Amino acid sequence: MTGNEAATQIAAGYATDGAALELGAVVIDGATDPAARVRIPFATLNRHGLVAGATGTGKTKTLQNLAEQCSAAGVPVMLADVKGDLSGLARAGEPSDRTTKRAQETGDDWAPTAYPVRFLSLGASGVGVPVRATITAFGPILLSKVLGLNATQESTLGLIFHWADQQGLALLDTKDLRAVIQHLLSDEGKAELKGIGGVSTATAGVILRALVNLEARGGDEFFGEPEFDPADLLAVEEGRGVVTLLELADQQADPTLFSTFLMWLLAELFEDLPEAGDLDKPKLVFFFDEAHLLFADASKAFLDRIEQTVKLIRSKGVGVFFCTQLPTDIPNDVLSQLGARVQHALRAFTPDDQKALTRTARTYPKSTVYDIETSLTSLGIGEAIVTVLSERGAPTPVAWTRLRAPRSLMAAIGEPAVTEAAKASPLWARYGETLDRESAYERLSARTGATQAPQGQAEPVPADQPPQPAPPQAPPPEADEGPGVFEKMMKSSIFKQIVRTVAREATQQITRGVFGTAKRR
Repeated sequence: MTGNEAATQIAAGYATDGAALELGAVVIDGATDPAARVRIPFATLNRHGLVAGATGTGKTKTLQNLAEQCSAAGVPVMLADVKGDLSGLARAGEPSDRTTKRAQETGDDWAPTAYPVRFLSLGASGVGVPVRATITAFGPILLSKVLGLNATQESTLGLIFHWADQQGLALLDTKDLRAVIQHLLSDEGKAELKGIGGVSTATAGVILRALVNLEARGGDEFFGEPEFDPADLLAVEEGRGVVTLLELADQQADPTLFSTFLMWLLAELFEDLPEAGDLDKPKLVFFFDEAHLLFADASKAFLDRIEQTVKLIRSKGVGVFFCTQLPTDIPNDVLSQLGARVQHALRAFTPDDQKALTRTARTYPKSTVYDIETSLTSLGIGEAIVTVLSERGAPTPVAWTRLRAPRSLMAAIGEPAVTEAAKASPLWARYGETLDRESAYERLSARTGATQAPQGQAEPVPADQPPQPAPPQAPPPEADEGPGVFEKMMKSSIFKQIVRTVAREATQQITRGVFGTAKRR
């Protein structure tokens, strides 16, 4: 069989009657056949996928290419821009000898094109539209992952959330959760928890310290209101899907929070979107860059819920692509759900690398054309070993693929340009300013009569201001006149029952989903 015959035979497995996303052209013995095209049917994008490979092999450009074609087909895209390289999607690419050569090799009618892009950032210190989530909505399971809690501490945090839900206390930001934990350690709080268990001082101390560390890493800027509505990811402008880029600025050095926030978005979409069945193209394609951060040191409960979400969200019309260096970074139960594989080159410099290479090769269908294990170490930049699901649900033949070049700018546009675009976005009016309404901290402070701000949030005193005299102390009461009518009413069993009833009615509006995430509906 000649090289062209082999390429044609492989390409036959990628033929499709419906709309498809073009990856590139088949390579045999180093030669590319532009007529032998490798495609992913849009109808199978919600069967999920994987983009993997060593650093510098072209994964980011593959993500850019996939996002461009989804947008052009009217499919919105959510993409984590960890390195800031993807902001070039907002501008047309620049012609060069390299893009011209790649277009000829892949049979692509390349033309410089810009795409509609919205830029987001975690909290107010980023370069994009600030996005936030409330502590209540984030839920105990995802928050435990961010805080690095073990299974026992996660269980305790779940109990704390349960109590706050019962009491109708809104946990909007970190100071609310801190106030609730401190209340539950008080004599009054311990008594209230007798019926459902208790919170040990040691475990609560660990959670409080983890909260303080999270605040030091910028988490206090992320948790709060206005809370981001995941429905804003489903935007289409003039027939093209909007590409939403979540930017990770240098100062936001908390990749665990970054990846877990993406999982929160996915969980919220799963809870909110209606069943869609089989669609010609997905409602949204969701890309998890640096996916290993999501799974590293994750509890079994967390991993089980990821697996469940990935399995079920395809019926809501959402496709999920994980991007990482090694397929072995993804748990087997999740990896088995990923129908499209775009595997860039791997390195085998150490015994562990060799084991990972062998395991990766075994996840691909057997090929009569390629030695998979050898091919994975021989791929050039912008080349990948590919297999996807055909429209009838069968894996396509393994194809050494030379990927087509992105049509947008293959470089960052710079932080000033990102900030300017973010402030011009329709999302800025909704999420640009932080809100701080009454929540658990204010309600618990009012209950105890405490009005001071939490530690670290006191107003600074100007250095040039002279010391102020202490305020006069209120004189002690002349005599104890006994409780008044209002105090007696508050202590009565009838009043306490009314409070419990109101709390239960408020709680009925809080629902929790697969990840324990919650919204007031």
